[in-house]
Amino acid sequence: MMKKRIQRLAMLCSASFLLLSGCGAKETSENKGRAEKKTYHIGVTQIVEHPSLDAAFKGFKQALKDKGLSVSYDVQIAQGDMNNNQTIANNFVSDGVDLIFANSTPSAQAALNATKDIPIVFTSVTDPIGAQLVQSMEKPGGNVTGTTDTHPDAIPKTVQFIDKYINGNRIGMVYNAGEQNSVAQVDVVKKAIKGTDLQIVPVSVSTSAEVKQAAESLVGKVDCIYIITDNTVVSALESIIQVASDHDIPLFVGELDSVKRGGFAAYGFDYYDIGYEAGEMAVKILKDGKKPADLPVQYPQKLKLLINKKAAKDMGIELNPEWDSIAEYTE
Repeated sequence: MMKKRIQRLAMLCSASFLLLSGCGAKETSENKGRAEKKTYHIGVTQIVEHPSLDAAFKGFKQALKDKGLSVSYDVQIAQGDMNNNQTIANNFVSDGVDLIFANSTPSAQAALNATKDIPIVFTSVTDPIGAQLVQSMEKPGGNVTGTTDTHPDAIPKTVQFIDKYINGNRIGMVYNAGEQNSVAQVDVVKKAIKGTDLQIVPVSVSTSAEVKQAAESLVGKVDCIYIITDNTVVSALESIIQVASDHDIPLFVGELDSVKRGGFAAYGFDYYDIGYEAGEMAVKILKDGKKPADLPVQYPQKLKLLINKKAAKDMGIELNPEWDSIAEYTE
């Protein structure tokens, strides 16, 4: 009898041991699974801080969050300095980041100068081909792809609006001739005014500190001002808004955020959206193993006309009832 009890006790102990061992194995497996979840390291390079670029970065981050990726970001702002811009890119390469998010044309160019191996996803780039970032929009080639901040109809529609509704024919343009994206846009404006009596009065700047003086130099020489998506100028947009308001000069801008800041009108889109789309491309590269060379560059999906009623009043512009059917309004 005693012998049978001892045998049963031994069997119970053995079963308990196996059960505990199984639980321990399961816990170890779960911990291992958690430990193996990869955290991706992304270097973020941005030429300057302004609302549109900041919104694009927010969209980028949200896309990766929505897809469940664990990400650590190293965010570096070049403050408009091209030397800083290149140093930032070089440091990301030295750090061995998994991907570089380049937010602006100069940032993307610097990143490509620094590496031909690490994947680069850009946004807020006006002319990816002209900037020599990609071979074509459909087949970028190399280690770079992303989303562009130019809609084919944005500049032509702005020119048409000016031609139809603004008195006078002289368009003042302040831009940084050192930014390839800005030069490309000015060229598009020149093409768009052909067949009209509109003419451009250009002023070039090299730093944001020169923007206000450049705007003041246009007073009395132009009938409106058109600020494209130039990083240097948009970072100092408030100074141009002040000049335009003080002298009743209609101020057209190249992005919706600039309308909300006080520009009169723009045909544009939300930079958050193109940032989000760039983030989705980054997910395909990091998580799905896609190559940048095989991911076509994307255009903005939506385009709308936004008019700032308060800016119109400040700049002496009378709102036209015809605009109600073609525009959205903000104050």
